[in-house]
Amino acid sequence: MMMPRHLFPSTLLAGAAAVALASNAQATELTVYTAVESDDLQKYAERFNAAHPDIEINWVRDSTGVITARLLAEKDNPQADVIWGLAATSLLVLEEEGMLERYAPAGVEHLDPKFVDVAYRDGEDPAWVGMDAWVAAICYNTIEGERQGVPMPTSWEDLTQPEFEGHVIMPNPNSSGTGYLDVASWLQLWEEDQGWDYMDRLHNNIARYTHSGSAPCSLAATGETVVGVSFAFRGARLKSQGAPIEVVFPEEGLGWDMEAAAIVAGTDKQEAAQTLMDWAISREANELYNEGYAVVAYPGVAQPIENYPSDITDRMIDADFQWAAVNRERVLAEWQRRYDGKTEQ
Repeated sequence: MMMPRHLFPSTLLAGAAAVALASNAQATELTVYTAVESDDLQKYAERFNAAHPDIEINWVRDSTGVITARLLAEKDNPQADVIWGLAATSLLVLEEEGMLERYAPAGVEHLDPKFVDVAYRDGEDPAWVGMDAWVAAICYNTIEGERQGVPMPTSWEDLTQPEFEGHVIMPNPNSSGTGYLDVASWLQLWEEDQGWDYMDRLHNNIARYTHSGSAPCSLAATGETVVGVSFAFRGARLKSQGAPIEVVFPEEGLGWDMEAAAIVAGTDKQEAAQTLMDWAISREANELYNEGYAVVAYPGVAQPIENYPSDITDRMIDADFQWAAVNRERVLAEWQRRYDGKTEQ
């Protein structure tokens, strides 16, 4: 998911609420790392700041891959207090490194169990808690497709056909969480040999790989490409805004990951960090997440989202996040060896 790195102090994100906050000499400052889409981050920040003006947040936002790499590089000298809105597969990697503080946010027992660290089911406090799910999809420009003779795909396999040569853009999994969920899901759907064979054939048709998970869909929406492999949230929103695209949910099944939150081990801002975690999994927060995501952690909250199929959860594959986390470094290295030559500079 994402775009270039940004450091967002809450004074920029939260307007009047942050001004009031700045005047509060007792405000606790938290540094929060996130890969949340920028248009949603501002909305989330404003709502949290209104509820908790005693906590000032410095947001550091970048792509999933960059944030994950930064956290790992800072392992021995953590700079973040909280992670809010990073792929669960990345948080599993950080958990394995002992970088997360176990904490059971208030109300965690109300969440769908698949959105909570499995250790919670065994009586431990969770190391991380999920917020919402983002789901793979294809964005297809109907005008450019007709003009250039590129048919609308219905499956992942369609993208390997000769008529799609040079007309497909997808994210690089080393920098994009969406890119990695695509690669990991293909390797799980078809097992490794067949999954890599699929990506070899797909690579022949790729125009370029982007560093942002939302960029391929945005490029399809503007007609710079016919097909963008991206995620449903971005496609549905662009279509609602009038872009000439169809959001395709391939028939083989949809890879997915969840945005999740966690406290960074060693923070000396425990009380404020826990307050943010409590809010991040609250019903109020989940209602906000549902404005863009059809699947959220809090049961009974999700309402239908325009341009999403009503059976979206039935189309999501049985994703093995633990496999994706354990094999992440190996899979990314192999992907880079095979395909990185088409990545944008």
